Amino acid sequence: MSADISDRQQQKYREFMGLLPLTVAIAGLPESKPGEYFNEGQMENRATALRQAYKTARALIQEIVQ
Repeated sequence: MSADISDRQQQKYREFMGLLPLTVAIAGLPESKPGEYFNEGQMENRATALRQAYKTARALIQEIVQ
């Protein structure tokens, strides 16, 4: 049972990492300037944008594969 859960987690991890470049491109988030950091609100907004971009990237790949 735990091997199935571990395999599933590894599969989801590989899927996420495989989609990460597309996700970042879809999100279109600018990088921070050297020596400047994002505040907590900015990081939360960026995380939300990445979540939405991941959903879009995943749906796009599923559509292409079918």
